[in-house]
Amino acid sequence: MSKQKNEAELLKEAIRVGMIYAEKRGVAKFDKNDSAKEKIEYVYRLLAHDKLIQPLAKAQLDIQHMKHKLALWITKQLPADHPLLK
Repeated sequence: MSKQKNEAELLKEAIRVGMIYAEKRGVAKFDKNDSAKEKIEYVYRLLAHDKLIQPLAKAQLDIQHMKHKLALWITKQLPADHPLLK
């Protein structure tokens, strides 16, 4: 697993977009007190359940791999000229 350029910023954007997706779908309501780890895990599991991302292998099912998977997912969702992709 090689780290991407701007991976931390991409992860923040993935969490933001994933939270909006979950709330619009009506399956979650996030609270300000929710930890980043909880948000990452929930968004990852929701996207995998909805088949928007390929699930990780059981041996790789940890927070670091989830972060990386979400960062990869958001790079495919953003327009090519988005500042985070430069």
